[in-house]
Amino acid sequence: MAEEVSREQVEYFMQNLDKCRLCPRECGVNRKRGEIGYCSAGAEPKVASYCLHHGEEPPISGRHGSGTIFFSHCNMRCVYCQNYPISHYGYGNIASVDDLAQMMLDLQRKGAHNINLVTPTHYLSSVVLAILKARKTGLLIPIVYNTSGYEKPETLRNLRDIVDIYLFDIRYWSCEIAAAYSDAADYPHFNRKALREAIRMVGSGLLTHHGIATRGVILRHLVLPSHLSETRAILKYVSQELPQDTPLSLMFQFFPANRAFEFSTLNRKLSRTEREYALSLVESYGISHGWIQDETPLNKPIA
Repeated sequence: MAEEVSREQVEYFMQNLDKCRLCPRECGVNRKRGEIGYCSAGAEPKVASYCLHHGEEPPISGRHGSGTIFFSHCNMRCVYCQNYPISHYGYGNIASVDDLAQMMLDLQRKGAHNINLVTPTHYLSSVVLAILKARKTGLLIPIVYNTSGYEKPETLRNLRDIVDIYLFDIRYWSCEIAAAYSDAADYPHFNRKALREAIRMVGSGLLTHHGIATRGVILRHLVLPSHLSETRAILKYVSQELPQDTPLSLMFQFFPANRAFEFSTLNRKLSRTEREYALSLVESYGISHGWIQDETPLNKPIA
């Protein structure tokens, strides 16, 4: 809760407005002076939309939906990004700290089970203040941090007692693939370290109350066509290196978006054979907690 958050935590995020090092890019730009780093974000947050979202995993969406705030811009350049007008081109509107706090309270009034922050890292200087303000004026539902997984452990460490649940992507195993598709060769290095920090902060399993998540981590992996070796390495890591109760959301809904058609390896959907192989890996590695996401809004339990 708000009273448990230290002044040092808040200062960590505020200092990054003067010299932004919130993410692994560590651009060091002064946003207060209008300098723009890799993500193209300014000092004030940009929000593309906020709504009750029903397409997340069952403990997140529940019956009434997840109170989702979609932030503009991103610290990655995924060639297959399905939301590229938001992430790459910055579609959205400027929102103040008061605006963000009001969005959170409005979503709670509408019945949201949680506040789901989608790619918020580059705006944390404002987002953290908004969460604390909203809590002081009645926000009671959990905070979900919905991330691509390209994060600094130090940044996540300073989100203790602020974030309750992590929806954490693990997209790539190899540096070469991460560089080719997301311009982030160091993604695997930071991703694994940050994931362990997230688990240390909120625990590996998913705590629920009446089927709705209250605390923990959900690990997400989007299966890419032509890259089952990446999926195999990632699932082996999940099985052998992470706590056994870490839930996995295996995602099959890839389709060629943005610049994916420029790559012969990404210019199609997954084949049936690829889907079946990925499922066989889940079984062979003994992963028993989580869900399978396909092209429909439904999430099928792994076991």
